[in-house]
Amino acid sequence: MFVGFDLQELVSAFIVLFAVIDIIGSIPIIINLKQRGKGVNAMKATVISFLLLLGFFYAGDMMLKLFHVDIASFAVAGAFVIFLMSLEMLLDVEIFKNQGPIKEATLVPLVFPLLAGAGAFTTLLSLRAEYASFNIILALILNMVWVYFVVKMTDRVERFLGKGGIYIIRKFFGIILLAISVRLFTANITLLMEALNK
Repeated sequence: MFVGFDLQELVSAFIVLFAVIDIIGSIPIIINLKQRGKGVNAMKATVISFLLLLGFFYAGDMMLKLFHVDIASFAVAGAFVIFLMSLEMLLDVEIFKNQGPIKEATLVPLVFPLLAGAGAFTTLLSLRAEYASFNIILALILNMVWVYFVVKMTDRVERFLGKGGIYIIRKFFGIILLAISVRLFTANITLLMEALNK
């Protein structure tokens, strides 16, 4: 059918990327951003995320070496952004002021670090060593289609849950995000320290 196509590889790659991108877990963040009047463009977020991930899939190693940045540093940077987002959700404060000319949150924090973050970048590089590129790209496309529909449907989810439900979910996911940021930071700061000691 297609050169290198393997259904098992496609399903495996899809499941791994699905877990890492975790758009369902990002729903409270997207709703939170919209409630604060920050626009989230579903199509733009999906397309930019896909292009970033695709670009990184083919040129990730080269890009990082060009800027003398390793994946661990990327992960630590992502951990800081996620940490600040969790504080916003838990403490009801606004850290991402976004005072620039574009009053939307599509690029930061939705595209980076939520959709196209260090975790997704690292996963793509890992998958490339195991599976055929065709299957990984197809799995990525399927994930991006799912991402688009979820981001597009957040308004309906918000109406279904109501203000009280959203508030409770936001606090809960604030704690989850805080835990994720700590795990991401501690796992990668160790690698950075080891690299510096060499």
